[in-house]
Amino acid sequence: MIGWLIVGCEIGFWVFVLAGLGARYVLRMKKTGAVLLLCTPIIDLILIAAAVIDLSSGKEAEFVHAIAAIYIGSTIAFGHKMIQWADVRFAHRYAGGPTPVKPAKLGKEHAKNERKGWYRHLLAWTIGCCLLIGMIEMIGDGSRTAELLNAIRYWSLILAADFVYSFSYTLRPRKGKESEYSS
Repeated sequence: MIGWLIVGCEIGFWVFVLAGLGARYVLRMKKTGAVLLLCTPIIDLILIAAAVIDLSSGKEAEFVHAIAAIYIGSTIAFGHKMIQWADVRFAHRYAGGPTPVKPAKLGKEHAKNERKGWYRHLLAWTIGCCLLIGMIEMIGDGSRTAELLNAIRYWSLILAADFVYSFSYTLRPRKGKESEYSS
Protein backbone atom coordinates (compact mmCIF):
# COMPACT_ATOMS: atom_id res chain seq x y z
CA MET A 1 0.00 0.00 0.00
CA ILE A 2 2.75 2.48 0.94
CA GLY A 3 4.58 1.83 -2.33
CA TRP A 4 1.51 2.80 -4.36
CA LEU A 5 0.96 5.80 -2.12
CA ILE A 6 4.49 7.00 -2.89
CA VAL A 7 3.76 6.72 -6.61
CA GLY A 8 0.46 8.55 -6.07
CA CYS A 9 2.19 11.28 -4.08
CA GLU A 10 4.76 11.84 -6.84
CA ILE A 11 1.97 12.08 -9.40
CA GLY A 12 0.00 14.35 -7.05
CA PHE A 13 3.04 16.60 -6.56
CA TRP A 14 3.34 17.17 -10.31
CA VAL A 15 -0.42 17.55 -10.75
CA PHE A 16 -0.42 20.36 -8.18
CA VAL A 17 2.68 21.95 -9.72
CA LEU A 18 1.29 21.84 -13.26
CA ALA A 19 -2.16 22.98 -12.12
CA GLY A 20 -0.63 25.82 -10.13
CA LEU A 21 1.59 26.97 -12.97
CA GLY A 22 -1.23 26.51 -15.48
CA ALA A 23 -3.53 28.64 -13.35
CA ARG A 24 -0.82 31.26 -12.89
CA TYR A 25 0.33 31.60 -16.49
CA VAL A 26 -2.30 30.11 -18.79
CA LEU A 27 -5.47 31.18 -16.95
CA ARG A 28 -3.86 34.32 -15.44
CA MET A 29 -5.18 33.40 -11.97
CA LYS A 30 -2.12 34.21 -9.85
CA LYS A 31 -3.75 33.66 -6.43
CA THR A 32 -5.26 30.33 -7.44
CA GLY A 33 -1.90 29.27 -8.84
CA ALA A 34 -0.17 30.22 -5.61
CA VAL A 35 -2.69 28.27 -3.53
CA LEU A 36 -2.26 25.18 -5.71
CA LEU A 37 1.53 25.41 -5.43
CA LEU A 38 1.26 25.82 -1.65
CA CYS A 39 -0.73 22.56 -1.52
CA THR A 40 2.29 20.47 -2.53
CA PRO A 41 3.54 20.03 1.08
CA ILE A 42 0.17 18.50 2.00
CA ILE A 43 1.18 15.51 -0.11
CA ASP A 44 4.21 14.97 2.13
CA LEU A 45 2.06 15.12 5.25
CA ILE A 46 -0.32 12.51 3.82
CA LEU A 47 2.56 10.20 3.00
CA ILE A 48 4.30 10.41 6.37
CA ALA A 49 0.98 10.02 8.19
CA ALA A 50 0.21 6.87 6.18
CA ALA A 51 3.66 5.41 6.87
CA VAL A 52 3.37 6.12 10.61
CA ILE A 53 -0.15 4.66 10.76
CA ASP A 54 1.01 1.57 8.85
CA LEU A 55 3.92 1.04 11.24
CA SER A 56 1.81 1.80 14.32
CA SER A 57 -0.49 -1.06 13.42
CA GLY A 58 2.29 -3.49 14.33
CA LYS A 59 3.59 -4.08 10.82
CA GLU A 60 7.29 -4.76 10.35
CA ALA A 61 9.09 -1.89 8.63
CA GLU A 62 9.81 -2.52 4.97
CA PHE A 63 12.01 -0.73 2.49
CA VAL A 64 8.96 1.16 1.15
CA HIS A 65 8.56 2.79 4.56
CA ALA A 66 12.14 4.02 4.23
CA ILE A 67 11.41 5.19 0.68
CA ALA A 68 8.57 7.29 2.11
CA ALA A 69 11.03 9.10 4.40
CA ILE A 70 13.56 9.47 1.58
CA TYR A 71 10.84 10.85 -0.71
CA ILE A 72 9.79 13.42 1.88
CA GLY A 73 13.37 14.52 2.57
CA SER A 74 13.98 14.83 -1.16
CA THR A 75 10.82 16.79 -1.91
CA ILE A 76 11.57 19.22 0.89
CA ALA A 77 15.17 19.69 -0.22
CA PHE A 78 14.64 19.63 -3.99
CA GLY A 79 10.93 20.46 -4.41
CA HIS A 80 11.32 24.23 -4.43
CA LYS A 81 14.12 23.97 -7.00
CA MET A 82 11.99 21.72 -9.23
CA ILE A 83 9.03 24.08 -8.99
CA GLN A 84 11.32 27.02 -9.75
CA TRP A 85 12.68 25.16 -12.80
CA ALA A 86 9.15 24.53 -14.11
CA ASP A 87 8.03 28.09 -13.25
CA VAL A 88 10.76 29.65 -15.41
CA ARG A 89 9.73 27.49 -18.34
CA PHE A 90 6.02 28.24 -17.93
CA ALA A 91 6.77 31.96 -17.64
CA HIS A 92 8.82 31.82 -20.84
CA ARG A 93 6.23 29.78 -22.75
CA TYR A 94 3.01 31.45 -21.60
CA ALA A 95 3.90 34.88 -20.20
CA GLY A 96 6.73 36.14 -22.37
CA GLY A 97 9.31 35.56 -19.66
CA PRO A 98 13.03 35.37 -20.40
CA THR A 99 14.52 32.29 -22.02
CA PRO A 100 15.57 29.81 -19.34
CA VAL A 101 19.29 29.91 -18.67
CA LYS A 102 21.04 26.58 -19.09
CA PRO A 103 23.28 25.61 -16.17
CA ALA A 104 27.01 25.84 -16.74
CA LYS A 105 28.65 22.63 -17.89
CA LEU A 106 32.21 23.79 -17.50
CA GLY A 107 34.52 25.59 -15.11
CA LYS A 108 34.03 27.05 -11.67
CA GLU A 109 30.31 27.75 -12.18
CA HIS A 110 29.69 24.07 -12.94
CA ALA A 111 31.68 23.10 -9.84
CA LYS A 112 29.62 25.54 -7.76
CA ASN A 113 26.36 24.05 -9.09
CA GLU A 114 27.58 20.54 -8.26
CA ARG A 115 28.38 21.62 -4.68
CA LYS A 116 24.95 23.24 -4.33
CA GLY A 117 23.37 20.00 -5.52
CA TRP A 118 25.30 18.06 -2.91
CA TYR A 119 24.23 20.49 -0.17
CA ARG A 120 20.62 19.88 -1.19
CA HIS A 121 21.27 16.15 -1.05
CA LEU A 122 22.73 16.60 2.43
CA LEU A 123 19.57 18.45 3.48
CA ALA A 124 17.38 15.68 2.02
CA TRP A 125 19.49 13.07 3.83
CA THR A 126 19.24 14.97 7.12
CA ILE A 127 15.46 15.32 6.91
CA GLY A 128 14.95 11.76 5.70
CA CYS A 129 17.23 10.29 8.37
CA CYS A 130 15.47 12.28 11.08
CA LEU A 131 12.18 10.79 9.90
CA LEU A 132 13.68 7.30 9.76
CA ILE A 133 15.14 7.64 13.26
CA GLY A 134 11.79 8.95 14.46
CA MET A 135 10.06 5.88 13.03
CA ILE A 136 12.67 3.60 14.59
CA GLU A 137 12.17 5.26 17.98
CA MET A 138 8.38 5.18 17.62
CA ILE A 139 8.39 1.43 16.98
CA GLY A 140 11.04 0.77 19.62
CA ASP A 141 11.75 -2.75 18.38
CA GLY A 142 15.06 -3.27 16.57
CA SER A 143 13.91 -6.48 14.92
CA ARG A 144 10.97 -4.66 13.29
CA THR A 145 13.03 -1.66 12.16
CA ALA A 146 16.15 -3.27 10.68
CA GLU A 147 15.09 -2.23 7.17
CA LEU A 148 14.89 1.42 8.21
CA LEU A 149 18.37 1.30 9.73
CA ASN A 150 19.69 -0.35 6.56
CA ALA A 151 18.18 2.47 4.50
CA ILE A 152 20.11 5.01 6.59
CA ARG A 153 23.33 3.05 5.99
CA TYR A 154 22.79 2.74 2.23
CA TRP A 155 21.75 6.36 1.85
CA SER A 156 24.81 7.45 3.83
CA LEU A 157 27.02 5.55 1.37
CA ILE A 158 25.21 7.18 -1.57
CA LEU A 159 25.64 10.60 0.05
CA ALA A 160 29.38 9.95 0.50
CA ALA A 161 29.73 8.86 -3.15
CA ASP A 162 27.81 11.96 -4.24
CA PHE A 163 30.19 14.08 -2.15
CA VAL A 164 33.22 12.63 -3.90
CA TYR A 165 31.59 13.12 -7.31
CA SER A 166 30.27 16.62 -6.66
CA PHE A 167 33.39 18.00 -5.01
CA SER A 168 35.71 16.41 -7.56
CA TYR A 169 34.70 19.27 -9.87
CA THR A 170 35.98 21.73 -7.27
CA LEU A 171 39.41 20.12 -7.36
CA ARG A 172 39.39 19.53 -11.12
CA PRO A 173 36.81 21.71 -12.89
CA ARG A 174 35.64 20.60 -16.30
CA LYS A 175 37.41 22.43 -19.06
CA GLY A 176 36.08 23.11 -22.52
CA LYS A 177 37.60 21.57 -25.61
CA GLU A 178 40.15 23.83 -27.17
CA SER A 179 39.34 25.00 -30.63
CA GLU A 180 41.31 23.26 -33.42
CA TYR A 181 42.23 26.67 -34.76
CA SER A 182 43.59 28.23 -31.59
CA SER A 183 47.31 28.82 -31.43
